[in-house]
Amino acid sequence: MLKWAFIFLVFGLLAGLLGFTGVAGAAIGIAKFLFFLFVAIFLVMLVLGLTIYRTATGPN
Repeated sequence: MLKWAFIFLVFGLLAGLLGFTGVAGAAIGIAKFLFFLFVAIFLVMLVLGLTIYRTATGPN
């Protein structure tokens, strides 16, 4: 997902340089959405991984 966010970011920057502002704005918007979605999923998985690890190892 982070790869797609980077692809849309590069596409948006190139479109902006060439003067396609509508396309550039849409591509940058998609890149921002994908980036924040990636961060949210990463944080959820991090918290779940830590709680499952503590449950699986038990109190020491």
